[in-house]
Amino acid sequence: MTISLITVCYNSAAHIQTAIESVLAQTYQDIEYIIVDGNSKDGTVDIIKNYVSRFKDCQLKWVSEPDHGLYDAMNKGIRMATGDIIGILNSDDFYNYPHCIETVAKVFDDSKTDACFGDICFVKPENLNKIVRYYSSVKFHPRRFRFGFMPAHPTFFVQKKYFEKFGYYKIDYQIAADFELLVRFLYTNQLKYQYIPLNMVKMRTGGISTLSWKSNYIIIKENVRACRENDIYTNLLIVFLKYFRKIFELIPFR
Repeated sequence: MTISLITVCYNSAAHIQTAIESVLAQTYQDIEYIIVDGNSKDGTVDIIKNYVSRFKDCQLKWVSEPDHGLYDAMNKGIRMATGDIIGILNSDDFYNYPHCIETVAKVFDDSKTDACFGDICFVKPENLNKIVRYYSSVKFHPRRFRFGFMPAHPTFFVQKKYFEKFGYYKIDYQIAADFELLVRFLYTNQLKYQYIPLNMVKMRTGGISTLSWKSNYIIIKENVRACRENDIYTNLLIVFLKYFRKIFELIPFR
C-alpha cells in the first residue's frame, strides 16, 4: 500500500525543513512524498532541491508554480498522487514519531476503514518541545460538526478514490475548506473511519487558522456555511461556543 503525503508551501524556508525531515524519518517504506510550492521567493525551492538525493526509500515529487491558494495547491498535490491513501502535512507541521505512517498503514491493512485520524499538539515556534495545547479527536462523532468540531485535519488520512468520487477541497473557502471536506466525507457520505490514539503531529502556533480573531470569525462563518451546504443545522452562536472548550485544551490547565 502506497501512502501519498502532500505538503503545500509558499515562502516556507523557515520551517519546511522540519516537515521534510519528519517524513524522511518515517519507518514505513512505501511513501510517496509530494511538495507543491506556490512559486516561493525566499529559498524554499533551494531547500527542496537539496533534499532530492536523500529520498531513496520513498519517492519525492515536487513542483513550484503559481496557484490559486492553499486549497488549490492541495488539490494539485492530490491529483499528482499515485498512492492508495492521501495525507496532508502542512509545511510548518511535522510528524511527532517515526512510526506515525506505519501506524496509519496498519489501520488500513487490518480493517475496512475508509479514513482515519488521531491527535495533534500545538507548540511554540521557538521551542518545539514546549506543548501549549493538546487537541484530541477521541470524542469526535459526525454529530459534532454542527458545533464546529472536527477531527484533527493534519492527522486525517483517506483513500484517494473518495476525492475522485466525492470531490476535492473547495477553493472558494478562505480557511475552512478542510472542515467542509471532512463534513462531506464523514457526515454526508458516511465514510467508515477509525480513531488512532496517538499524538501524531506537532503544529506550530501562528498558522493561518490561529492568527487572529478575524481569522477565527472567518472560520466560524465558513463552518456554518459548510454545515448548511451539507444539510446540517447550525448557526454562528452554536459554532462560536466551541471556543470556550478550547480553554480546557491548554496544557497549563490540564
